[in-house]
Amino acid sequence: MRKNILLISGIGLLLWWVVSGFETPEKVDLSHYQTGEQDICYYVPNQEEIALTDQENLTYDLLLGKTYLGFKEALGFKESRGDYSVINRFGYLGKYQFGPSTLALIGIHDTAQFLVDSKLQEEAFAANLSRNKWILRRDIARFEGRVINGVRVTESGILAAAHLAGAGNVKKYLRSGGEQAFADAFGTTIGYYLKKFSGYDTSFVVPDRHAKATII
Repeated sequence: MRKNILLISGIGLLLWWVVSGFETPEKVDLSHYQTGEQDICYYVPNQEEIALTDQENLTYDLLLGKTYLGFKEALGFKESRGDYSVINRFGYLGKYQFGPSTLALIGIHDTAQFLVDSKLQEEAFAANLSRNKWILRRDIARFEGRVINGVRVTESGILAAAHLAGAGNVKKYLRSGGEQAFADAFGTTIGYYLKKFSGYDTSFVVPDRHAKATII
């Protein structure tokens, strides 16, 4: 009798272990994790790299590369560390450090509203880029690929330099072979921007003489 009780208990315990071992795992709701419509490339190390890396110093990097998005974010970081709300001591505004006169050229007259509207700032950047590309279209065609003061000239470098110094000053610099230099109030030069922002893909930016920043 005792053996039968032990046998039944053992079978019950075995059945409980089998059933509990094959329970359906709890479903995790991932619906609140979104990436929007932006394709972004993340670098995540594989198991072999993790094994060879100091765990305390392991980093996961967001790689934008030489894309237009990489160009835009690199320029915004250089200008303001990506801060939409900043005003520098010379009165330049936002993530891309626009002056009021430049904003007026692309249709923005309310600087207070501009400073609190990140979407408008992005529209302003795109409009100013298109406008500068139209102004400098012949110089881009003429000087792209040449080396001036040790720096290979690229379209993205020219457009970044125009954001810094204005299209007119970039024309003077290129057409003088780098002799007519320019530096802003912080000492940043056209040559520095030509080098720092070289080789990004700005090919799809449409030249537009009358580009305006608009929010639809």
